[in-house]
Amino acid sequence: MAQKRKKDANSSKQTLTRERVIEGAIYLADRSGTDQLTIRKLADYLGSAPMSLYYHIQSKDLLIDAMVEHVFAQITTPPEHEHWKSAIRVRCLSVREVLKRHWWAPPLMESRDYPGPENLRHLNAVIGCFRRAGFSIELCAHAYAVLDSYLYGFALEEASLPSQEDGALQAIGASIVERLSSSKLEYLAELTTKHVLQPGYSFGASFEFGLDLLLDGIERALFE
Repeated sequence: MAQKRKKDANSSKQTLTRERVIEGAIYLADRSGTDQLTIRKLADYLGSAPMSLYYHIQSKDLLIDAMVEHVFAQITTPPEHEHWKSAIRVRCLSVREVLKRHWWAPPLMESRDYPGPENLRHLNAVIGCFRRAGFSIELCAHAYAVLDSYLYGFALEEASLPSQEDGALQAIGASIVERLSSSKLEYLAELTTKHVLQPGYSFGASFEFGLDLLLDGIERALFE
């Protein structure tokens, strides 16, 4: 029996890879965020000792760097052979889908002291899409900044809203309506009752509307 336990322990160590550590950390972050993520919690989840994790990731900061890299690797870069506008739209839609899965990531995406190769590869691909389309360096910088501010900001706000799946948003909206009924906030009451509380409402439905406004504006700037 002792030999079997020893064999199982050795097998566990062999399967503890850097990739498994990163994926485990992302799994936990997707559920409770990075503030709650600790090496000890990650080790417990992976069924390993904390010191075993340090062999693959030497600190939490380096772990966060690796997690952010993993997120960037999931994002589709602008297809090179498409018109810049449709190519950037593909990339932006991909960013949103990835950040919906990893809601903790937006504040970390551009804040790392040492951006990794996936981060830099992604940035280069987006800049290259603009430059090949004839964007000046200045307009390229403006377009990137404006689009990513929108992408990350929308993702943060969407993640902070009450869940629509469990009816929490509708319950809050109904509560607001009750308070508005005796006030003079008629425009807010109208928006809440005639739009937010209607069947099928989704905050996320505004994403593509806003994205297309930005892309149209950037396109106009390109020809000015």
